[in-house]
Amino acid sequence: MKIAIAGGSGFIGRAITEELRAQEHDICILTRNPDKHKQAQGIRYIRWLQEDVHPEKELEGIDAFINLAGESLNSGRWTQKRKREIVESRIETAAEMTKILSLLKKKPECVINASAIGYYPVSESSTYTEKETKSGDGFLARTVVLWEKEAKKAKAYCGRIVIARFGVILGMDAGALPSIIMPYKVFAGGTLGSGRQWLSWIHIHDAARAIQFCLQNENISGPINLTAPAPVRMKEFGQTAAEVLHRPHWLPVPSIALKTVMGEMSSMVLEGQCVMPDVLLSHSFTFDYPLLKGALEQLLDK
Repeated sequence: MKIAIAGGSGFIGRAITEELRAQEHDICILTRNPDKHKQAQGIRYIRWLQEDVHPEKELEGIDAFINLAGESLNSGRWTQKRKREIVESRIETAAEMTKILSLLKKKPECVINASAIGYYPVSESSTYTEKETKSGDGFLARTVVLWEKEAKKAKAYCGRIVIARFGVILGMDAGALPSIIMPYKVFAGGTLGSGRQWLSWIHIHDAARAIQFCLQNENISGPINLTAPAPVRMKEFGQTAAEVLHRPHWLPVPSIALKTVMGEMSSMVLEGQCVMPDVLLSHSFTFDYPLLKGALEQLLDK
């Protein structure tokens, strides 16, 4: 297949690109700065989101478009300016994707747009699957709702669209895991907040494999939860990380301390949802890392 990826040079984008190249697909990565990237076999870097640039000319004949692009949620306190940039970057890239698709003579069979399980309401007692239609009311939920609404406009120009609601992606290159385990490495790890908040996670390897699975399975469309089938509460996550790292789990971090340091962004670790990947499971997707301990052992016990 010939596949376009927006955001292909980011944390999850690199993993997905590696997975797709292993299957010998041809990859076109859309980026503002293609000159910064070293060319590789089977991968082309194409400029987009700039004036007088027409990426659709180089994307004619693509079989799929994967949009992962958007400002990172973890790159600074959520000031009003920062929150506006987070939302607008997602709206802009989704709108540009739809524009490109509308200009292609041959429409792709599949579009996959990234989203997040932050769509669902925060809860310590509910379990959410893709059938849940009620969204949350915090900043993350409002952002995701707007993002998905804009992305769904691409449905007019493709065979099917998949909304990939990622959980907390566990990997060592970036994402949440390095920050969460850092206190344990210096023997200062402990429960964050109440410890009862849910953490619906997925190993980055399984996240990339799931995207490949969705590309190949023409019966999958609509929202898809990319989470492992065994979410855990934050206290269990910390205890498991401590066990794998052979470190103590003893120094709790009160919610008020995190809110003081991180501001509104602290909601990413103090709040959560129990989310199950029912669509992937119903289509017989097999997780290589279905349980947290095995996932952390692969990532940390080296």
